[in-house]
Amino acid sequence: MIDTQALFPQLHGGEIYDPGDEAMIQAQLECQQLLYQYNATRPDQGPLRRQLLEQMLAEAGENCWVEPPMHANWGGRHLHLGDWVYINSGLTAVDDTHIYIGEHTMIGPNVTLASAAHPLSPAMREKGLQYNQPIHIGRNCWIGAGAILLPGVSVGDNSVIGAGSVVTKD
Repeated sequence: MIDTQALFPQLHGGEIYDPGDEAMIQAQLECQQLLYQYNATRPDQGPLRRQLLEQMLAEAGENCWVEPPMHANWGGRHLHLGDWVYINSGLTAVDDTHIYIGEHTMIGPNVTLASAAHPLSPAMREKGLQYNQPIHIGRNCWIGAGAILLPGVSVGDNSVIGAGSVVTKD
């Protein structure tokens, strides 16, 4: 598994960087290969899905489940799932840095967890620069269908985020 902390520390430090770095793009593609395989599995291939989750995610807790398709910039490489996490279909994990999901959390269909952001300065955006902030979702949470969580957000234990919500603050 690619050690992005060692190879690309700028992903995890909150600093502005150029995501167009060729080595970074190649590493992303390598991570996305497993995600592609995962999304191509058949419904009756539960053991294979579990095996792929364990290979592609940063952490795959006991009895966690992700319904395909899943979309992720780094193929789930920075996605940490606790035990008994259920994620419905259509998750978009903009996992340019770490996204932590606590045990017994349920995530509805078509949820977006976006850890990446772009500078407010038009000149910096024009250069294609970005920065990342981790997302933390506590234990026993329910994130409703179509919710969007933005970079740096923390959701406390036992919280419910209503369907269609845009979460910009803790």
